[in-house]
Amino acid sequence: MPFDSQSEISDDALMVLFANGDGDAAKTLAYRHTSRVLALAFRMLNDQAEAEDVAQEALMRLWKIAPDWRQGESKVSTWLYRVTSNLSTDRLRKHSGKRRPADIDSVAEPADETPSVEAKLIGQDRANALQAALQTLPERQKQAVTLRFLQELSNPEVAEVMEISVDAVESLLSRGKRGLACALADHKQELGLEV
Repeated sequence: MPFDSQSEISDDALMVLFANGDGDAAKTLAYRHTSRVLALAFRMLNDQAEAEDVAQEALMRLWKIAPDWRQGESKVSTWLYRVTSNLSTDRLRKHSGKRRPADIDSVAEPADETPSVEAKLIGQDRANALQAALQTLPERQKQAVTLRFLQELSNPEVAEVMEISVDAVESLLSRGKRGLACALADHKQELGLEV
């Protein structure tokens, strides 16, 4: 089946097609989900190489479970986010205290339509400050904030990924936002957030 014809096929249907030997289905799934899985892993790990390894491992696990995929139990994206979160958490625990700081070149510049150099520098400073502030949060708060606000999942989807209740997600988000506000409080003026 050609790649273009699979662009409207559901993830569940693509899993069935892949389990039946359709390599294009795997390519379509990877195309749909890799960038978001990689972004989640990077935000959790703050290390591009580690994030790429986690994203690759998450997709490999998806391919391995394709023959046993049970449609309707979970969305493919939710399953991938859960696996990515768990793999990232495992790496954080394994390397706690040994993590390298992210290379400034590996932090993606935010999309900025303003042509001025000053606006671009301020945008980059803000992205770097947010990434640094995220790293100060406890693991579960960072995971909830990343999934909800950066990956744009709903609270129920975050709860499913994290395998906790929606109330617990809301609590983590509330504490995470307060933590981010505290971490960024001293930098508001230099980041152009206060006049």
